[in-house]
Amino acid sequence: MTDRLPLGERVLAGDPRAIARAISIIEDDSPAAAGLVRQLFPHTGGAYLVGVTGPPGAGKSTLVDRMVTDARAAGETIGVIAVDPTSPFTGGSILGDRLRMQAHFGDPGVFIRSMATRGNLGGLARTTSDAAVVLDAAGKSIVIVETVGVGQDEVDIVRTADISVVVLVPGTGDDVQALKAGIMEIADIYVVNKADRDGAERMVTSIESNLALQAFPDGQWRPPIVRTEATTGKGVSELWAAIRAFRAQTASTRQTRLAARQEYRLRELLARLFLNHVESKVLGPGEFDALVTRIAARELDPYSAASAILERALGTTAEAP
Repeated sequence: MTDRLPLGERVLAGDPRAIARAISIIEDDSPAAAGLVRQLFPHTGGAYLVGVTGPPGAGKSTLVDRMVTDARAAGETIGVIAVDPTSPFTGGSILGDRLRMQAHFGDPGVFIRSMATRGNLGGLARTTSDAAVVLDAAGKSIVIVETVGVGQDEVDIVRTADISVVVLVPGTGDDVQALKAGIMEIADIYVVNKADRDGAERMVTSIESNLALQAFPDGQWRPPIVRTEATTGKGVSELWAAIRAFRAQTASTRQTRLAARQEYRLRELLARLFLNHVESKVLGPGEFDALVTRIAARELDPYSAASAILERALGTTAEAP
């Protein structure tokens, strides 16, 4: 029986309970998390990661639900990571996107998991990338990562997914401002959801005007604009067609994009591990807080403090940057 196998082997076999347990271990930052990722990582690379982001109220969860339906009809196996805000009481997710995707609960080809941001900025939970590793290793052909409703400067999805789908909705009253920065700059595909609403064509025109100001050399992907009505499923097949077109056109550069994402991930992990090492092995109890207090009182500048900590950690003289 698979229940008697080690957890990693059960994940590789696609056991839903093992997948859920593995993601919980990673999300809780358990001591076993690193070893689990080490075991699973060599078995990854087969899944295509689709990032779905956009402002609150854009209908992302309903759209993802429809995307799953269409992908399953095409024979894909799907993993969904839905990132929600954090409950101030339990530390868990409070919107529960899985509740909006109940139609897929009985489908063994679909695994849906809500994750809380736990205070992490950027629209994702800190462990989202590792959760995607679990789903990839479990054999899901497509992993959809839906971000929490984000603002213009919260764009971590581009460092996680193979493609970034930015979902917008007409009638927000600030269409032009929304096109200036942030999430609008990371889009590989624009989706104007709730396209039956007044103002949808105006939003499409605004996006087109913005794209017209940018240079797209021959052969470079130009983000298309897809109109959808997620509640009815209208436009979802066109969205998948655009995703497939992007995947085909950028297949030769996927490895370069992946390397850039892994560089960011490695730097992030090194920074976190080094800080943990400093706080647990280098500084004494309360010493970090004491340094912060001295900096706040202008008794010490942060560069000198950081250099002194680095010198102690490495046992060498470190120059302030």
